[in-house]
Amino acid sequence: MKVLPAIVRKSALIIFLGLILALISCETLNKDISSQNNYVRAPLNWSVYEYCYTTDGFIPEEEWEANINWVEDNFKDYGYNTICIDGWGDVSSFNKNGYRTSHSTEWTHDYAWWSSNLESRGMELGMYNNPLWVIMAAVDAGCKVAGTDIPLADIVETDDGFGAGKWECDQLWVQADRPGAEEYVKGYIKFYADMGVEYLRVDFLSWYEDGWDKNLGVVGRTDRPIEHYQTALRWMREACDEYGVFLSLVMPHLKNHGENELEYAGGSMIRINEDTGSGGWQRFSEMDRGTPHDWWSQYYNAFDGFIFWSDISGPGGRQMILDGDFIRLNTFENDDERKTIVSLMLMAGGCVTIADRYNTIGDLAWIYQNTELLALNSDGFVGTPFSKDPLNVESQKWKGQLSNGDFVVGLFNREDEAETRSIHFLTDLGITGNAAVRDLWEHEDLGMMTSYSISLEPHSCVILKIVPEDEGNYASNARPPNGVD
Repeated sequence: MKVLPAIVRKSALIIFLGLILALISCETLNKDISSQNNYVRAPLNWSVYEYCYTTDGFIPEEEWEANINWVEDNFKDYGYNTICIDGWGDVSSFNKNGYRTSHSTEWTHDYAWWSSNLESRGMELGMYNNPLWVIMAAVDAGCKVAGTDIPLADIVETDDGFGAGKWECDQLWVQADRPGAEEYVKGYIKFYADMGVEYLRVDFLSWYEDGWDKNLGVVGRTDRPIEHYQTALRWMREACDEYGVFLSLVMPHLKNHGENELEYAGGSMIRINEDTGSGGWQRFSEMDRGTPHDWWSQYYNAFDGFIFWSDISGPGGRQMILDGDFIRLNTFENDDERKTIVSLMLMAGGCVTIADRYNTIGDLAWIYQNTELLALNSDGFVGTPFSKDPLNVESQKWKGQLSNGDFVVGLFNREDEAETRSIHFLTDLGITGNAAVRDLWEHEDLGMMTSYSISLEPHSCVILKIVPEDEGNYASNARPPNGVD
């Protein structure tokens, strides 16, 4: 091997170190990039929720297929590629390991058939189920934990059921300290992953954690050791990581500011508000506005929830993706309100889940199809409010940066009267000099400016992309403030 002269080696080392320092400087000196290429973006999908909620029953298979066809024709090309089942239905169909195989015995086809069908269309099946549920009929049938000879009866207690004391239970909770419990939970996730499912929505976690519901009172075991809840979260996170499944956690109490969820299921998605229910502006922005609670959900409306939980959202294995629940555009009064709900979810880095149906959407599909807004999702963008206090008007102003450094600013008006919202590029974003401003809803370039102010109508918003005239136009003494108090 030829040995380089010492002076050549020294010069090469200096050049190499200089390049490293230059790269570090570019990365850290001037731009506070809020989204990273390795960030798992929030899903864009469609859910059966509206049908099931309004009928309080399972969705018939022909209705399910009609909506799939509609999503394929109108939304798939915009990135909405997951079709999600939800609750209701029945648990009469299960395999030899007790895993649920179909939404309803009234369906001709099971989940595996529909997963394959959706895959052939370039879409995928999203699953609603809780791997901590054990079907009682499967216990009675002598089903065994996957990969073992352990009967399901050994991992449950007959008096610890889902909703115990409120109705006749048809599912029992897994006892996390029993042999076979881990294999059952992880095997459930593998069962769905093997059929092509890449999205799992796990509901009623607060009921498992402490057996208590704010409306119903005691709904199960109230003395479950917290270690069981922590262990269950860890098992689900590990299995989802191993099998490539996106994990969505629904109804977590998020005690101690999400301490357990961050520690044992970091990087998952968490619900941060009450169910969509009847929809409309009241559920989205006004329900118990500004009032914190000690249980799920700590803030009842989505607007408050996105603001309050913004400090634990964003890139990183321990940060969470925020879920503001389903969207029913047809329940809002005007397009200003409709644009606001979609805008806030994308500004917060949250999921956008269409619950409107082919026969309820009317002429509103365009609001879900704004490619300039959806580009935030593709980029992994996660913005933050100027204040983390839902009662502070500054919390109605949001900002963040795309992976290329461009700023995106959202100015919202939750109030019932017109109000002015303003942003100063130097003090609020750290931009010196002029910047090009574009309105992402109007698809219009607004010109070069150093600040922006607008009078917003009630329940409306404006979403702006702000690009410095010169990439060097950032305050040199500090990064731009992150915006969360």
